[in-house]
Amino acid sequence: MTANTIEQNKLRTFFEDHSELWLFAYGSILYKIDFDYLEKRPAHIIGWERKLWQGSHDHRGTPGSPGRVVTLIESPEQRCDGLAILITPDVFEHLDIREKNGYLRTSVEIMFEDKASREGLVYIADPDNTAFLGHATDEDIALQIVSSSGPSGSNTEYVLSLAEALRGLGAHDEHVYSIERSILRYSKSIPKKNS
Repeated sequence: MTANTIEQNKLRTFFEDHSELWLFAYGSILYKIDFDYLEKRPAHIIGWERKLWQGSHDHRGTPGSPGRVVTLIESPEQRCDGLAILITPDVFEHLDIREKNGYLRTSVEIMFEDKASREGLVYIADPDNTAFLGHATDEDIALQIVSSSGPSGSNTEYVLSLAEALRGLGAHDEHVYSIERSILRYSKSIPKKNS
């Protein structure tokens, strides 16, 4: 599969006849909602884990030096906390461009705090996409992140913003928090440039 998934997502029409639908946000959308929406509230999904295993060639890195961003990895019984955001299908065009680097629209059951659930949509970059980087040690992931930057900013900023947003939701995510701790250790050891 090509890393650019815009055309593949246009063919995924399973929600386009809905006047509104829930989008599950688990990455940068948690702290940067740059599209119109009707409502948002804390939610989670079951059977998925958030991992910094997807390469970012277009936002937080470059083709020659990709950053790392989150995707979801199937993991039975695991809980992934995030936000459910009520959107209309006209937002797909924007989201498909924003999530074009390997992410595909996928149907998922979203659980709300009041125990209600709804079928919704999530963007997942699966291991078959060409930008997928996969597992590495926390230290190796952190080193790659602190040395990566792209058109949307530094990869470090991405992870620190994500960790802050997760804490704001009261979410526990040991993977993200462990990478954050490693990034902060490495950042302190990097000499600052004179301005």
